[in-house]
This record gives sequence, structure tokens and C-alpha cells, in this order.
Amino acid sequence: MERFRNPSGDKIRALLGRVRSIAVVGLSPDRRRPSHGVARSMQGFGYRIIPVRPAIDSLLGERAYASLHDLYADHPEGAGLVDVFRASEHVAPLVDECIDLRVPALWLQDGVIDEAAALRAQRAGITVVMNRCVYRDYLALVA
Repeated sequence: MERFRNPSGDKIRALLGRVRSIAVVGLSPDRRRPSHGVARSMQGFGYRIIPVRPAIDSLLGERAYASLHDLYADHPEGAGLVDVFRASEHVAPLVDECIDLRVPALWLQDGVIDEAAALRAQRAGITVVMNRCVYRDYLALVA
């Protein structure tokens, strides 16, 4: 059986070097939540953060979108990276959305694990990083 493997450190460094915008699915308006701290930090490193969360209009100075489909309807270029702060059981439908939208890269944060969905995304040509923190990897590989 095929097993999921994260890209090498060099490939993650290259991904973080070419990405300019990050759509953060599940970005919380609560400053105490990890998603908020990570997104705010990545914004401080120069990335455009695009919140994807229903029921909020804006966050971190950016317009928020209820779904990735809504984001891509307004901005067909989308985001260079989709970063997921949702429970693992929500990953499979998000992968379907990413495949449909031809998202180039998908990052599943610490503890967000769905190996079957990650493999499906990889087979569709999406670069996938799973069960890692984009902030920690930025600090370790780029900064």
C-alpha cells in the first residue's frame, strides 16, 4: 500500500520561497488560537493571508471568504498555498475542493492528518505537506 510522504526540507523551503499568498482555512478571529498566531506571524514575514472562514467579513486586514470556491470566484488566481486549521475529518472534502480548483499546494497543520486524502491530492498534482507547522518550518528552513 502506498504511504504518504512529506516533501523534503529543500522542497518545502522552495515552496515557501515561491508562495506569496496563503489561504488559511479555519483562521480564527480569537488571538489565542494557534491559527491566528501562525497566520499573523506569516503575514509579518510578508505573505498575504487570505482568511477562509464562514460568518466573518474580514480578519488581519483582509477580506474573509466562506469557502475556497468563494475565494476563487473573486480571485481566479487563488492562493499559492492553502493552509488548513480544521479537524482531520474535514480534510477529504477540502481536498475535493482543492482538486476542483487546481490549488497548487496544500498544507495540513500539526495534528491534521488524512493520509488517503493527502495521497489523492498528490496524485492530482498538488504539493501536500501534512502534520507540520508552516510557521515552524518557515523559521527552520527559510528565515
